[in-house]
Amino acid sequence: MLRWVLLIAAVLAEVVATLSLKAALDEPAWYVLVGTGYAAAFALLAAVLRRGTPVGVAYGVWAALGVVLTALGAAVVFGEQLGPAVLAGIALVVAGVLCVEIGSHRPARRNGETG
Repeated sequence: MLRWVLLIAAVLAEVVATLSLKAALDEPAWYVLVGTGYAAAFALLAAVLRRGTPVGVAYGVWAALGVVLTALGAAVVFGEQLGPAVLAGIALVVAGVLCVEIGSHRPARRNGETG
């Protein structure tokens, strides 16, 4: 459970940093939050990996949720459009992460067994 809490925290830190990057284009003081957010995101992601989460699962969830939440956040905060293609892309990203997560729980094969 702690691994998932840390992973969600890593995602949120990355999303805050990315949205702050857009804000920093007009107000450079936001770069402090950009740097802090990305540093926190990588430190939290490392903590998730240290606790045994497979890298494909951790990075897949981190990256995909980051994309989805950043797109939604940019729509709310900056008024960016979420057209049909963007929404379809978000659905595909979520489906892909679910496939990686489900696939990571397959039973391990014994030596000599083929697929």
